[in-house]
Amino acid sequence: KQWYQRRVAITAGDKDVRLTLLEEVILVGIKDKEGYTSFWNDNISSGLRGAMLIELALRGRITLDNTGMRKRSLLSRRVMIKSDAPCGDILLDEALRHVKETDPPETCQSWIELLSGETWNPFKLRYQIRNVRERIAKNLVEKGILTTEKQNFVVFDMTTHPLLDQSQKVGVIKKIQDTLLGRWINDPQRMDKRALALVYLAQASEVLEHAFSSLSDEDYDLAMKRVRELLDLDPDVEACKDGADEVLWAVVASFFK
Repeated sequence: KQWYQRRVAITAGDKDVRLTLLEEVILVGIKDKEGYTSFWNDNISSGLRGAMLIELALRGRITLDNTGMRKRSLLSRRVMIKSDAPCGDILLDEALRHVKETDPPETCQSWIELLSGETWNPFKLRYQIRNVRERIAKNLVEKGILTTEKQNFVVFDMTTHPLLDQSQKVGVIKKIQDTLLGRWINDPQRMDKRALALVYLAQASEVLEHAFSSLSDEDYDLAMKRVRELLDLDPDVEACKDGADEVLWAVVASFFK
């Protein structure tokens, strides 16, 4: 399995360690020394499912159904398989398999709920992908970025994953800060799609503030102003522009519209 994942990374033309959007969101949200995300953060669960969909889209595995002549909102369009070739990542391949085997197809918003287990339909509970945070953390342990420890709390013991390679987290946080400050482009279609997706997903997961803790007050205010500008965009309008990734904007619409 590890050999296969390494080979997939190499064939994708990656340099050094290639991180998925899911891993980047976890790195932003995880407490460096304690090795876990906030117990009170419920939104990171759905944020990570949105990250699965965008990651699959950016890898050319899924797309949205064709609207034909009729204009339809992103929230009403269904997720379709573009390629069922494995990604070499167990979580992504599990999500891809669910999308492939589902008929009739579901919307992005429905998939975020289904993959999170947030459904009243007992027949659709099988779509829930479990232990996502723990499984992402184990991937990061394999990549040498996190380590594994046992922490003793009053009523239970918990496996935690403190940060081992500080440079990787610094790199992810720098990517977010650069996207909103030093390399800000007032046009999302000209932004790096992964960096743009990361900003939206970190905000949806309620971990974006962690990336701003080292900023001066002035830079913090400017970064937040630009986050608000991104949140004020109309995903349906952005998705129609040249070069736009429709799944990315459908996930944004699912969280913020």
